[in-house]
Amino acid sequence: MSPAPPLVLTVAGSDSGGGAGIQADLKAMLALGVHGMSVITAVTAQNSRGVHGVWELPEEAVRAQYRAVVDDIGVHAVKTGMLATAPLVDTVAELLAGTDAPVVVDPVGVSKHGDPLLAATALESVRERLLPTATVATPNLDEVTQLTGIVVEDEDGMRRAADAILGHGPRWALIKGGHLPGDAAEVVDLLTDGTEEHWLYAPRYDNRHTHGTGCTLASAVASGLAKGLPVPKAVREAKAYVTGALAAGFALGEGIGPVDHGWELRR
Repeated sequence: MSPAPPLVLTVAGSDSGGGAGIQADLKAMLALGVHGMSVITAVTAQNSRGVHGVWELPEEAVRAQYRAVVDDIGVHAVKTGMLATAPLVDTVAELLAGTDAPVVVDPVGVSKHGDPLLAATALESVRERLLPTATVATPNLDEVTQLTGIVVEDEDGMRRAADAILGHGPRWALIKGGHLPGDAAEVVDLLTDGTEEHWLYAPRYDNRHTHGTGCTLASAVASGLAKGLPVPKAVREAKAYVTGALAAGFALGEGIGPVDHGWELRR
């Protein structure tokens, strides 16, 4: 009998199109050699063209799923994604505060297609309850603006954004710069704990099929942390995995296709 691999729990919404959310998280975890488990917070009717419906699960259903997994199986890292409402954010933050494992918070605000996935009334709960539980918070630039009011246009702005996010309590902030204005040949992310900085560069690919990028990156970071990697190494390895997945992103349906979570398996 083989020993169990590292255990990673995703707490997020379901994407019926399979490109983001719980589905992307579990694919990334499998590709990276950890055992993925899930707490579904919402069900979406979603495809390559957008989000066509969202149904949040009640807090008691989220709590029951979480307790069922953590109390029996255990967990080596947790990743959060779409939480949608203040009651769900508060419930998950309470559960995370009582769990002895690193946490990656992806503060999902809008979908790749621009559809809102977080109620405006939940922003304060994200800032005051959820971010303080995070080992690493992974906002993109739109989410930075949503949470802090800072509009980032350059690398200095990314530093200001990181300081603002760290002010809400996470140990590390990973500011994703993929939405920086301009046509730079490289994409840059900033990882910092307020003391040390790690600037992460990767090629910018001419590929519009990028659905699920944020979910995949956060899940990859959580997978690295579950393996016992220090945060900078976990983030660098996650960035390399996601860069390959972006390069291999494929068309699906009539809109924006997903990144390829299994790109290394098919290489």
